[in-house]
Amino acid sequence: MPSLKLPLHLHDKIFEIKYNSDDTLSRIISYFPFSESEQQEICSILEDTVFNEFHSIFTDFVSDDEWNRTKDQIKKKFRDELFDIDKI
Repeated sequence: MPSLKLPLHLHDKIFEIKYNSDDTLSRIISYFPFSESEQQEICSILEDTVFNEFHSIFTDFVSDDEWNRTKDQIKKKFRDELFDIDKI
């Protein structure tokens, strides 16, 4: 499976990257929606100006400052809740 090389400030916001069976990128799932400029930056890195399979777990937009203050808590809470699903 290919590995998408993104700068840390983008990679940190991604929950999962999914690929098709032919190893082409199918979707990028972030915790919160990427800004338009972040999407453009990713498309530039991909060298694909038409890629538009950006999805997010949460629908709220958060500022970079807010994300940086709360990302560890959000990631931990999300991981913990996912693991607890198996116990139900």
